[in-house]
Parts: sequence; structure tokens; C-alpha cells
Amino acid sequence: MFSGICRLLVVLLCVSLMTGIAGAATGLEKGTPDIKAAGPLAFGPGGVLFVGDSQSAAVFAVDTGDAPDKREPADINVKGLDKKIANLLGTSADQVQVNDVAVNPLSGNAYLSVARGKGPKAQPAILKVSSDGKISAVSLKDVPFAKAALPNPPADKVTGKGRRARNKRRDSITDLAFFDGRLYIAGLSNEDFASKLRSIPFPFADADAGTSVEIYHASHGKLETRSPVRTFVPLVVGGEPHLLAAYTCTPLVTFPISRLTPDTKVTGTTVAELGNRNRPLDMIVYEQDGKRYVLMANNNRGVMKFTTEGIDKAEGLKERVRDKAGHPYETIEGLTGVVQLDRLDDSSALVLVQDKRDNLNLQTIPLP
Repeated sequence: MFSGICRLLVVLLCVSLMTGIAGAATGLEKGTPDIKAAGPLAFGPGGVLFVGDSQSAAVFAVDTGDAPDKREPADINVKGLDKKIANLLGTSADQVQVNDVAVNPLSGNAYLSVARGKGPKAQPAILKVSSDGKISAVSLKDVPFAKAALPNPPADKVTGKGRRARNKRRDSITDLAFFDGRLYIAGLSNEDFASKLRSIPFPFADADAGTSVEIYHASHGKLETRSPVRTFVPLVVGGEPHLLAAYTCTPLVTFPISRLTPDTKVTGTTVAELGNRNRPLDMIVYEQDGKRYVLMANNNRGVMKFTTEGIDKAEGLKERVRDKAGHPYETIEGLTGVVQLDRLDDSSALVLVQDKRDNLNLQTIPLP
């Protein structure tokens, strides 16, 4: 019996050592991340979840422990999501805001960044929606995590009055994406050339000052340096990695990743103007019949689909346009009210829809 106990202790010790080695290899240490505002989400290797916290001007990497050996088919559909979240968090649906949705490609489970309450006192939460529609809170206590603070964020204060009142700190992180071993971050800094694209290697190292980016905004007829990227995706076009970025009102711009070096200024190529009085919300890349497409949700112009073919050859818009110009797109009819989306698998997407009664529904759709 004694020898059996010894063997058990040895096994447990080995498991403990291997767990410690694995944690060290990913650069994560156990603790409780001090997330103040859960915003943009993205997944990295091994089921690691990246969380953008604009209030803290920092990004967190959290080990979700959600990395099964085999992924089961997922088909997530949850009606009245906001009400179910409210019940889980002990509040009312009007006090729930879902900031982002991301699908863990290893498990097919969906993760939500949520604010409980309104304004600066809102409490952050990360929730998981499993393939059977069950919603649960992701514990952030004593989990493997890492944190990277962003240098030179905007001041955390409200400037302007009335309709022009704005706290620029909320735009310190507007979107995230993981690509080729690095986490890419869009947002604002406190510099005159305020719009930034940053990248941090993972495991995390110190964040550098990032690349200052400007664009020609065709509907405004001028160069802009202070408007942040609202949503973006990494993709390879013409054999070269790019970031395809969308801005409010709605320029579509490409940036070669090779040019996004620290402490430099880069002008993107405006490949399309997709219409004014519109804010892009989210976008994904997928392949269909041997071609690569982008699907983008907008607050006023529905869901757009466009091919990436020819984007690398676009000369870019350099003169003012009244409405739309450049790279063509189609609007997906019948797909309305989409506020967030992510690719669920090779043939379907997960969308967060706000219906005509302002209810939030999470549903799986075939990729158009």
C-alpha cells in the first residue's frame, strides 16, 4: 500500500511539474487579472483568450482551460440572450451590454465580453456559451494569465460638451486580432498622430509605441490621423500579409504588416468608400469555393460581403467621393440587426443579432 501511495505521489508531482512547465512556456502565471472593462476579444494558441481593456489601456491573455482533444460540432442558438445573461448576473436586461463575441476554434464554444451596468461603474464579466446553449460565467480568480499595458493611452477624462462630449480612453483599444504569433491591437494614443496599430508577440513582451497610421477619408476628402480603426482582420493578399481595416463613415483600408514597425508613420491604401453615416461593427474572413471573402457587419448598412481578390492591386482612392466608390461589395439581404459576428467553422458563422424589439439573440447562420 505504501509503495502504491508513493507511486501516486510521484505521478501527481510529475503532473504538477508538467503543468508548471506548460504555464511557464506560455508566459502565463496564476493570479486574478484586474480587468476593469472587458471589450474586444480574440483567441490565440491553446485556447488562450485575449481581452482588451480600454479603461486600463491594457490587454490580458487568459488561459480558459477550454482546449479539448476533439472538437464536437457546434450549432449555437440562444434567444433572449440579454435576459438570460441578466438572470445569471443578477440584474435586468437593460443593464447588460455585450461588447464582443469570439468563438474558441478549439472547442466551438462562444465567449462574450459583457458589462453589467452603465457608465464607468459598470462591472466586467466574461461568459461562455457552450454548443448546447448553456451560459456560464468564466472565473477569473486564480487563473493563468498575463498582462501587457499600452504606452501613451488617451487621458481618462471627458472632453467636449453635449453631443460632442467624449472620453477618448474608451477608444484606446477598439479591436484585436491574433496572427502569426503576434497580437494586433487597434486604437488611439495621446499623441497628435493619435490613430495607432500595435503588435505584441505572444508570450507577451513589453508593448512598444506602435505605428501611427493615417488614411485618406474619401467621403470627407482629406487625410485623417485621429480617427481609430473600428474593426480589422489579418489576411494574406498577393502573397503578403495585410491588415484590412474599416473606419467610421466607412473607408476600407489596407496596411501591409511589414510596414507596421514601431515609432513610424504609415499611410494606408483606401481601397473602398462604403458609405457615410455608418459605423462598421465587426468582420471575419472565410473561404468558399476556393475564394476568400470578408463579411462585415455595420450599424446602418447591413452586412456586406466582398471578395479579397484584387484588393492588393488597388491604387487607392485619392479624391473625394459623395457616397460609395472603389472595391465592390454586396449586401446580404435578410441578414439584419447583426452587431457582432465570428466564424464558427468552415461553413457557418455565429452572429449576435438585435431584433426589432431590441432583444439580443445569438444564432448560427450558414456563411453566405
